[in-house]
Amino acid sequence: MPSHRTPAPARAIAGRRLAWFFALVPILLAIAVIAFVPEGEREASPLDTLPAGADSTLAVELEEQLPEDEGQVAIVLWTAESGELDAATQEELTQQAVSLLAESGGAGAPEGAPNDASGGSGGAGGPEGGPEGGPPGGAQQSPLVVAEDGTAAFVAVPVSSTSATDNIDKVEDLRDQLREDAPDGVEVQVTGPAGIQADIGQVFDGADIRLLAATAAVVAILLIITYRSPVLWLVPLTVVAIADRLAAIVSTNVLEVVGVAWDESTVGILSVLVFGAGTDYALLLISRYRDELKTTESRYEAMAHALSRTFEAVLSSATTVVLGLLTLLLSAIPTTRGLGLACAVGVVIAATFALVVLPAALVLFGRWVFWPRVPHVGDPVLVDSRGVWSRVGSAVARRPRTFVAATVAGLAILSLGTLSITTGLDPADQFLEQPDAISAAERLGESFPAGTSDPIQVVTRDEPKQVLAAVEDVEGVDSARVTTEADGIARIDAVPDAEPGSDAAQAVVLDVRTAVADFDDTHVGGGDAESIDAEEYAASDRQVILPLILLLVLGALLLLLRSIVAPLLLVATVVATYAASMGASWWLFQTVFGFEAMDTGVPLLAFLFLVALGVDYNIFLVTRAREEAREHGTRTGMLRALTATGGVITSAGILLAAVFAVLGVLPLVVLAQLGAIIFVGVLLDTLVVRTVLVPALALTLGDTFWWPRKVGPT
Repeated sequence: MPSHRTPAPARAIAGRRLAWFFALVPILLAIAVIAFVPEGEREASPLDTLPAGADSTLAVELEEQLPEDEGQVAIVLWTAESGELDAATQEELTQQAVSLLAESGGAGAPEGAPNDASGGSGGAGGPEGGPEGGPPGGAQQSPLVVAEDGTAAFVAVPVSSTSATDNIDKVEDLRDQLREDAPDGVEVQVTGPAGIQADIGQVFDGADIRLLAATAAVVAILLIITYRSPVLWLVPLTVVAIADRLAAIVSTNVLEVVGVAWDESTVGILSVLVFGAGTDYALLLISRYRDELKTTESRYEAMAHALSRTFEAVLSSATTVVLGLLTLLLSAIPTTRGLGLACAVGVVIAATFALVVLPAALVLFGRWVFWPRVPHVGDPVLVDSRGVWSRVGSAVARRPRTFVAATVAGLAILSLGTLSITTGLDPADQFLEQPDAISAAERLGESFPAGTSDPIQVVTRDEPKQVLAAVEDVEGVDSARVTTEADGIARIDAVPDAEPGSDAAQAVVLDVRTAVADFDDTHVGGGDAESIDAEEYAASDRQVILPLILLLVLGALLLLLRSIVAPLLLVATVVATYAASMGASWWLFQTVFGFEAMDTGVPLLAFLFLVALGVDYNIFLVTRAREEAREHGTRTGMLRALTATGGVITSAGILLAAVFAVLGVLPLVVLAQLGAIIFVGVLLDTLVVRTVLVPALALTLGDTFWWPRKVGPT
């Protein structure tokens, strides 16, 4: 193809005179940013993961106004390894409890706690003693709460921390100190909100490095397998790796500047997305470049033509993904908004490096970079090959209606699993491997009321005694007490008799909310209340964001193809892929992994990534089909497009699926579920939908596929 028919930007990027500039200058600038600009920082807030306007969120906001916020509570649990805790051991534990509270600045024993260490029961403070909740007869109140069966005792210790890292350090120091001081025959554990948050934080300690290493390794292995070259894979991997690190720095600083929250998982998911999308774009470009080298002597002209042919597809794909990600800004969850903005920035950087830096870098190396499979002029191009994808196309062409019916039926069967999906993870089900805080909470529930480790928190500006009386009257509340009161704000901790995360515990929360509904400024929070609100607001997010994503994808395809039938069918295929992957994954979760529920945020994120990224493969296929149809007609054009792109789409899909599966290196169920759904969905999309169903639909409809546009030869 003569160079004068190639757009000027493509000629400049791949040109003999400027290729070095477009390759080296962006890389050097990126390296300078990576070396001298740190990632954005922010102080984590309890409101980061709570939906704006929810009752539990309002409770936290009100509690944050207390003048002496003691931070999260850690519950220290001592249990006898055998038998009961004898009097001497209880006395020793009492002294340790007093010391812990003194060191933490705690106020001492909770109101209503037993007045000695000889026994007692109750919630976070046991049964009430004398008048006003104090000990009878004015006796010294003990901070230690001992179970009626005498096998366990606990104390609630406030942990004041300035950040998630600080909380991890303080909880770990507390655990180390307690293990060192534990009496013989006594096991000690730390749970409660502070303990659980510390264990979640531990999951992400060093997570960026582990995720980056695992992701880079997966990409490297798959690129080596794809190209079967000891050299070529290094070029796209290096370019994408630099783009990934630059994206992490730029996106977190953007979030810091605009004041949008993010958490420890944001950079990890961002890295997976940048590697996946960036490598997909690289595979498409390199595949077309290799083909052009087989028809064009000059590698500069070959790259310029390859870039001009792939530019529209990559730009359309990236724009669609970015717009889809930006819809997350409508979410009620602050960290979800942060994830959407960060990933949108990351995809912009990935696409820029794939369309500017990578083609310039490749053309600098020359043909030898493909060694040992160096392309030469005269070699057969992909579109004329008689390989596996040509045979797949021929099989589909013989019976397109049969393939449409079979694939649609298969997707429908897999989608049936969506009818039984339940959402909402219990605290104990959030980890793939049970941490100390969860096992301690379960042990605590064996000797004390089940909700002791996670009480219902009622925060109020109304009359505390009246609110307390209303809460105490709720069936299912084992005990309730005012734990903090200052500046007209009071917090009441109510211990339910149901296990945290259970339907019964959530029913108690709803009953408490009904009981305090007539008070003007009273809000109900705590773990179960937050779970109820998360489920409600997640459903609301899906109702708003999912249709918007579909409209954006449809709009992008309408503009790109300038037709109506094809975009509608392509959107229908990505929705069908999503439904099938959700159903298939749910069966896997229940039968293989033993997950009893799906995290509330997973359906939305899975939809976004599968639909937005799935449309990439639609665009890669149909843009090539349109190009071929102009000369060969719809039928032959689609078959030639499948032959030319089947390999690269399959390679890209397998790579993207494997990259998202890397999220499973972190022992959080939510990330494992998200990675598994995208893994299944992308494989379905690339191996079945894009390579069989879409071609079969086009062959069945013929020129109507492009209606009202005509793309065949004139």
